[in-house]
Amino acid sequence: MLDRAIVEVDKIFKNLFHKPLSKRPHPDNSIQDGEFSEAERKHIIGLMRINHCGEICAQGLYQGQAITARDKTNKDAFAHAAYEEVEHLAWTEQRIHELGGKTSLLNPLFYAGSLAIGISAGLLGDKWNLGFLEETEKQVEGHLVDHLEKLPVHDNKSRAILEQMKEDEIKHAHMAHDFGAAELPEIVKKTMTLSSKIMTKAAYHI
Repeated sequence: MLDRAIVEVDKIFKNLFHKPLSKRPHPDNSIQDGEFSEAERKHIIGLMRINHCGEICAQGLYQGQAITARDKTNKDAFAHAAYEEVEHLAWTEQRIHELGGKTSLLNPLFYAGSLAIGISAGLLGDKWNLGFLEETEKQVEGHLVDHLEKLPVHDNKSRAILEQMKEDEIKHAHMAHDFGAAELPEIVKKTMTLSSKIMTKAAYHI
């Protein structure tokens, strides 16, 4: 138990304070950057900071879900999804820094909240755990679609990143569904949507 606790604490520090790495090539590697006004640059940073914060939340959520998942296959599924989300962290963090921005100061707070939610979801049972994962990925996909529409039309680098992220999130949602995810009550979905709105508004600015 002590060894496991040490491993989980180590994951927290790595997710929050270590530079994330991607084994896959960054989706925007071969794309030339555009010219942006100051307002456009700040807007892009704000959008990418939201997505980076969302991936921080995903790490906390998946870690909590893996801790309390009962079935080993489900644990492995959460671990695989979490790994791909680390790549998303690397892509969004690099893009933010390229534009002269900083990641959200609220990341530790959102990570802690997501970890607690993930643990709670897992305690309800694997089908609800998977249901929470499926709904989370669907809502993230919705945010990504919205951000793709809000990006300046000539920001092809950010667009390439978000498009690949969207593909991965859809895949994760399908995975959860195929593994037997339960349909969440409508009140839970609405609560998740409200919490997400609070996070996005805060992360855009801070």
